[in-house]
Amino acid sequence: MEYENILKSLMEENQGILMAAKALDAGVSKYHFYKYVKSEELEKAAPGIYVSADAWGDDLYILQARYAGVIFSHETALYLLDLVDREPLQITVTAKGKYNAQKLTEQGVKIYRIKPELHTLGVRELPSPGGHQIRVYNAERTICDMIRSRSNIEIQDYQTALRSYLRLKEKNIPLLMEYAEEFHVAAILRTYLEVLL
Repeated sequence: MEYENILKSLMEENQGILMAAKALDAGVSKYHFYKYVKSEELEKAAPGIYVSADAWGDDLYILQARYAGVIFSHETALYLLDLVDREPLQITVTAKGKYNAQKLTEQGVKIYRIKPELHTLGVRELPSPGGHQIRVYNAERTICDMIRSRSNIEIQDYQTALRSYLRLKEKNIPLLMEYAEEFHVAAILRTYLEVLL
């Protein structure tokens, strides 16, 4: 049947993860979607998101698929950008100021809020640990976010991140300073750079 081929293709593209929204966008009815989920014995990972038994669990991808308004930031972004060598204890995301994040908070996700006009500044896509594309802030934005949130973050974490950033071949100091001006942390950043450079 045609719907089975579409759903199999979606499963392959997403490495064993099937989302109702993508299936509906591809023209598969809800009836056929849930029939396929049942026949393939897919496990429910979240509302509208199902995973095959042999799929690699990809919590970050599933979280962002469920909550499209969040972008991985702060400690999680540092980890995904290879600016720190340890996995964060808590997933951290940034959302627009009035984003309803109660369910995320209940799941132990740490949420930072930002003005809507700054929410997408510095967003890039990176592969998650499970190999799916997710939205993450770039290194320059993440460094500024860490400095902005320095009262909630261990000083060692953002100093390590800044040192790692300065060792990158593809660092962009002018962009870093532009973001620092935008987020009103330029004076603090200059102080760190004078010590580290």
